[in-house]
Amino acid sequence: MLPVNLYSDNVAPAAPEIMAALARVDVGPAQPYGQDPESKALKAALSDLFGTEVWVFPVSTGTAANAIGLSAMTPPFGAIYCSETAHIETSECGAAELFTGGAKLQLVRARSGKMDVDALDEAIRKAGKGLAHRAQPATVNLTIATERGTVYPLKDLERIAEVTKRHGLRFHMDGARMANALAALGASAADVTTRIGVDVLSFGATKNGALNAEAIVAFRKDIAEELRYRVRRAGQVWSKMRYASAQLRAYVEGGLWLRLATQANAAGKRLSQGLVQVPDVRMLEPVEINQLFVEMPERVIAGLESDGIGLGRRDGGVRMVTAWCSTNAEIDHVVARAKVHGARAAA
Repeated sequence: MLPVNLYSDNVAPAAPEIMAALARVDVGPAQPYGQDPESKALKAALSDLFGTEVWVFPVSTGTAANAIGLSAMTPPFGAIYCSETAHIETSECGAAELFTGGAKLQLVRARSGKMDVDALDEAIRKAGKGLAHRAQPATVNLTIATERGTVYPLKDLERIAEVTKRHGLRFHMDGARMANALAALGASAADVTTRIGVDVLSFGATKNGALNAEAIVAFRKDIAEELRYRVRRAGQVWSKMRYASAQLRAYVEGGLWLRLATQANAAGKRLSQGLVQVPDVRMLEPVEINQLFVEMPERVIAGLESDGIGLGRRDGGVRMVTAWCSTNAEIDHVVARAKVHGARAAA
């Protein structure tokens, strides 16, 4: 068995279907900068997926998708409301602030990664809208599969959307693990975007089987028009865009993205069910997708690391992330080794 690496789903290889799509379009010339047939077919595929016309801008990273997407929605004097654990706050090195030209992130109280709706409403109400002394409320950012491995129920998404629109703000969704969230919710892509009024989506694919392919999906033509220039200015317009478009098209057509995410989620559930049988091991958050936050004795952590099992030390515990290619054999191996080290720790 190859070493098991649960450090992140970013460690996983690209899915065979994605590689096949790349091979399929790697024939002959094609017009650059999104004028190729594959990029046009991607727009049609995603418009079908979301049940309305959308505008699609492939980019290379989730950080680019978030920061550039937010820049088309938020003025330099604007405020972006987000969870205190949001990726744009904790893991993107001020990219949102840079690309917006100085917009302010306003952190909203969260529980298990999910923004408190009442706290969001209160923060916007007290922001000083219209006062030149204050950053002006502009955008709400929400990560549907949160950075703590939890998922917003549909009713919470609807409430946050209602607060956002009532205050006249724009709504940005970080969908880095959107497929995992939809697989957990049993919902459609339209249920969590167009039907509740999301304006821009960062559409993630790399974590779930793609090869460095993400996209900004705009649901409003006026925002899409501005994104044309902002994506170019940020150096994120692919010259050979057919390769990114082919991946994203293969990702959604035939439900591949949901099948891969379902497999990753199932592996995460299997891992959590096994680990809680180890003495003094407990889950720090509910396990709803493929991310686990686990408290375990140092001897167990060190033992797993010495076994060559990749994991990430986070917040006094460890984060373990399964992927589309995680197998039952790999998961059972990790659990078995944790039990061995746990027994030694107990002794």
